[in-house]
Amino acid sequence: MMKTNWLRNIIVAVTVLFSTATLALDLDEAKQNGWVGEKDNGYLGLVVAQQGVQALVDDINHQRREIYTDLAAKNKISLEQVEKLAAQKAYAKTLPGHFVWVNGAWLKK
Repeated sequence: MMKTNWLRNIIVAVTVLFSTATLALDLDEAKQNGWVGEKDNGYLGLVVAQQGVQALVDDINHQRREIYTDLAAKNKISLEQVEKLAAQKAYAKTLPGHFVWVNGAWLKK
């Protein structure tokens, strides 16, 4: 069982990296500028509204949800479990100065 959890964590971490790779430059810029942050549900959230940023958030979140849904089905776990694991991995890799959602508020890591 422990090995299975480890494997799931690895799969989710790789998936999160892959899901943002196609838009990495735009996402990095949005995070660096404090416009978006990682939420505790495995998805991005809008910190500050800027032109085009909501579309970026929506696009990446759509990609993430498709991958999370597929992972949940393949691993016979709930979507919520995948989202929670993805959020943990995203928080861990969030750079200092970027935003994360904690207890209902945006905080700089």
